[in-house]
Order: sequence, then structure tokens, then C-alpha cells
Amino acid sequence: MAGVIDLRSDTVTQPCQNMRALMASAETGDDVYGEDPSVKQLESYAAELLNKQAAVFCPSGTQSNLMGLLSHCGRGDEYIVGNVAHTYLYEGGGAAVLGSIQPQPLTLQADATMDLSELEKAIKPKDVHYARTKLICLENTHGGLPLPDGYTQNVKAIAQRHGLSMHLDGARLFNAVVAGNKSAATLTADFDSVSICLSKGLGAPVGSLLVGSNKFIDEARHWRKMLGGGMRQAGIIAAAGLYALQNNVSRLSDDHRRASELANALGQIDGVSIPLGQANTNMLYVSVSQAMRERLAERAANYNILLPAGEQMRLVTHLNINDDDLKAIIELFQQAA
Repeated sequence: MAGVIDLRSDTVTQPCQNMRALMASAETGDDVYGEDPSVKQLESYAAELLNKQAAVFCPSGTQSNLMGLLSHCGRGDEYIVGNVAHTYLYEGGGAAVLGSIQPQPLTLQADATMDLSELEKAIKPKDVHYARTKLICLENTHGGLPLPDGYTQNVKAIAQRHGLSMHLDGARLFNAVVAGNKSAATLTADFDSVSICLSKGLGAPVGSLLVGSNKFIDEARHWRKMLGGGMRQAGIIAAAGLYALQNNVSRLSDDHRRASELANALGQIDGVSIPLGQANTNMLYVSVSQAMRERLAERAANYNILLPAGEQMRLVTHLNINDDDLKAIIELFQQAA
């Protein structure tokens, strides 16, 4: 919606004119036959970016994660995951419903990690009474928070001791890349498979990628077809994804800066608290009273601002929010206070 300042998510971004032009002129073919040159270029670029062998393009991050879980695990197998991680809590229970894969949720700590000792204890012994633990699933970033340095290496050591694979839900991986000033290949080196989203902070209108070994991606393509993710002339949207990866990664630092500035400003307003004390990458969690929540709702339309529902709000900065928008957001909260 033109002119609207939408803080609900970075999934609301609009493709820029350059991206739209590339989409309009994209070379296409039948991707199910493996004949779409734009899709092949995107997949090759993503695989190289993460230093993996191959990638497969699919419509959504939910499908990309599900393809990963189905490719790693069979019926009666188990994956270990954080109890508020996206793959467990927000993806419709797809692994259990469609793959008969049992999730083993563990408490996700304040730093977006699972306790290493709890994680190792949760791995089932090889016994007919138990589901077979096959996979550890992590998320980077989670709630805007990048995983701590060294954590994935420690999890990898546990996985290797028990013969387990590792999958990363990297929907906002590139926010962690920019925040930590590290390469995507470095942050994903410990994982057998990685899902990355193009339609969040990177600004593409649709699409995700699952990245891994040649053998793994061959298996994932089978699941993509079964799940209804086989697309035909998908180069039109793949061109947008390639533009996003090539042009919209470094600019994520602008989103991080604005989220931090917003945290500093709102934290000084009576009636507003910042539970985490700061913004994490492009996300800021804000708590207000019910009365102030109602005043915000009454005044938001005057500023053309869309806020998330709930007493604790997650405010997300993205490429369609600029510095002038930031001033309007701050003024709205000041007026509501």
C-alpha cells in the first residue's frame, strides 16, 4: 500500500522498479524439466554463496524447511528443535502431518540457543522403544537475534558424535551476515542443509531456496514436486530473487540502524518499555499498557502507520521504511503517551 508505514513484518516489502524490470524481461523455461535459465542461475548463485553444491528454488520458506525435514527424516524419525522456533511453532505441524516426523522441542533460551547439555540428553538411544533421532534444526536469526559465535560448531560436535544431520532455518540469515560482518558461507558451514528466504528483508516478492549437497537437493526436488512446489516458467520470480541476493544484502545495515534508533527513541517515552533492552538486527520488541495500545490504535491511521496486534509488539524495519518514516513512528508513540 503506497504511503503506508507498515511495521508488522519485513514480508510486506514491495519490489523496486529495477527488480520489476528484470522480472519483466527474465528469460524463462519449464523449471520442472530443469529448463528455466533464470531459475538455474539463481540456484547456482545461492549454492556458491553458501559454499554448497546445489540449491532448489521453491515458493515459500515453509515449504523449503519442510522439504529439508522430509529429505533428512523418514516416518518415525525425530528432529530436535527449539520450542518457539519457526519450523516447530509456525509452520502448521507439516513435518508431523505430512512426514510422520516427530519433533522434540527444547526450551529456546534468551540468546536463541538450546542448552547444549539438554540437547545431547534429548538424543534418543538406539532402542526400539524410541523414535530415531536424525536431525538437529537451528534458526538464524531468531526474533532478530543472530546465533552466538561458536554455537553452531558446538552443536555440530554433538551431531557428529551421534551421527546426526543439521538443518538451518535461515529465513533471515543475511541479517546475521550483516550484523556479524561474516560471510553466508561461514555462518552455514556447519549445516548439511540451509533454507534461505528471498521475500523478507531482501525484498523479493516471493520465493525461498533450499541449499545442500547434490544428493540432498535431488531428494528435495522429489519432495518439492510432491508438495505442489513444482513451478513452470518460474524465471519471472527467480529474476527478482537473484536481484535481491546481489543488491539487497548490504543495505540490511540500514534496517538495523533504524531499528536501533527507534529503540533508543521509544525507550525514552513514558509508558513504553523495551523488554530486550535493545533492537536485534531489524526487529524491536515493545511493551505498552492496554490503555496506550488503544491510544496508538486510535492515532495510527493519522500517520498512515500499521502496527502489529498485541500488548507486546514486534516492530520490524525494512527497505520500505526510511528516516522520515522513523520520525513519524516516534511522533505517534509520543502522542499516544
